[in-house]
Amino acid sequence: MGGLRELAAPFVVPGPAGVAVRDRLRVSAVDAAVLAEVGVFLGSLAGGDLAERCRQGLAHDAAGWAVRKRELTGKSSARWAGSITKATHDQWALARRGQAAYRGWLRGQIASIEARLARPLGAKANKREGLVRGYGSRGEWHAKSRRLHTLKDRLAAVEADWAAGRVHMVRGGRQLAHVRHHLAASGLSERAWRERWQAERMFLAADGESGKRFGNETIRITDTGRVSIKLPAPLAHLANAPHGRYLLDATVRFRHRGQEWLDRVTANRAVAYRIHHDVLRGRWYVTASWQRAAAPVVALDAVLARGVVGVDMNDDHLAAWHLDTHGNPVGEPRRFFFDLTGSSELRDAQIRHALTRLLHHARRCGAAAIAIEDLDFTDGTSREKHGRNKQFRRLLSRFPTAKLKARLVSMAAEQDIAIVAVDAAYTSRWGAQHWQQPLTTPTRKISRHDAASIAVGRRALGHPIRRRTAPPHDDRSDRRGHRTVQAPSGTRRREETRPHLPGPHTRCVSPVVERKRGTSLPSTVRGSATEQQSWQQDSLPLSV
Repeated sequence: MGGLRELAAPFVVPGPAGVAVRDRLRVSAVDAAVLAEVGVFLGSLAGGDLAERCRQGLAHDAAGWAVRKRELTGKSSARWAGSITKATHDQWALARRGQAAYRGWLRGQIASIEARLARPLGAKANKREGLVRGYGSRGEWHAKSRRLHTLKDRLAAVEADWAAGRVHMVRGGRQLAHVRHHLAASGLSERAWRERWQAERMFLAADGESGKRFGNETIRITDTGRVSIKLPAPLAHLANAPHGRYLLDATVRFRHRGQEWLDRVTANRAVAYRIHHDVLRGRWYVTASWQRAAAPVVALDAVLARGVVGVDMNDDHLAAWHLDTHGNPVGEPRRFFFDLTGSSELRDAQIRHALTRLLHHARRCGAAAIAIEDLDFTDGTSREKHGRNKQFRRLLSRFPTAKLKARLVSMAAEQDIAIVAVDAAYTSRWGAQHWQQPLTTPTRKISRHDAASIAVGRRALGHPIRRRTAPPHDDRSDRRGHRTVQAPSGTRRREETRPHLPGPHTRCVSPVVERKRGTSLPSTVRGSATEQQSWQQDSLPLSV
């Protein structure tokens, strides 16, 4: 294959395993004060438990977990203790996975720099021999050698932490903790920062319990939307309802997936809740989440029976094109734009809006599947791979691959549309090579991304990206090559030229007709035998 890597087979992406919906809590001043007091108290308990979990490291076991839970039960309640210890363990496990990813990234960076340092200055890359390019100047070589020593020191520290089971994390966020030392640059006062810091460190989350009333005994939301909280033992004096509970004045109405949530709480199925405070907006929110039963993955041939919509993901738009089962583009290309500037909420809304329009387009086309590239830019944002192209590295860094794919899978499951992931190798290059120019017309300009969407769709359907050659321009025979239309996979001799059958459709005659015509040629100069060529076919004389 000339040094091309082996392509992975397309597969149907499994559907989401969980659901999360959010609604605003329009609480009064008294309710907000009670929620803040409870959240700060439980947050202090969560911080102490996280410190204890980090001290245990790899020596943690079920017995240690039980000891921590018993200690927290006396300070709050059994259910709050269970929620805190589970959240603490999940946070430690997340930090551990991040540490493993950082260790792998350091090893990759060190290997890349060492390979380039071993090459002569200005040496070109050779993909066939597996050789990378060398650095351009002596100064760059010296700077990279210094960076190599820095990365090795970092790797040694990370390896030591990994072996000891030691992780580093900040409750409330490391970025917000860094802002504390740069208040002037961030435009915040110390009081404003303190409010945000306190809100981020609050703990108001409870896991669901199947069989319990409305699916949760700690934070309970009834089918009518009434919210009540089981207060910890030291704050039982704040209760305004029986059994040490505090009933909020605000009601909740989940507009998105509201019927699904109502079915669960009515059947007393487990629903987890989390209450959090957005200081910048001055609002309180409640998030409900629950698990879904794993749906069986549909076979690839079944989801592609009605064609597919190939999608090429870019940093500012999604390029889509509908393809039939034979791999032929149908209709016109579509582009769904979004803007990644602004706040995270704005960016998330832009992505959701673009994906919604894409799903509506797929339903209008009658396709039951959307093909996307299985992209992963975790190792493609470094200078060692893309040189000094800072703009391209910044583009890869801000590209929301994980969020876009997760959003698309979750939203497509609600529309009964399957997501097919394909290998992203060479889709843009081969798509532009084989499809961009032939599909461009004076009234329609095809971009490189539109052609890549065709390549993605054809790879999902199992067809090669390379298109059939154009039909001959002088006659309708096949001696110049294949037709443009893609033949089905079950057609016999579809990769060959059509047989040369005699008859009027191919402008050739059978030997019998040729022999009869040779005996009845006229004797005039115009009808001489020298003028009768093999490609001419006259009408049969009426006398015959």
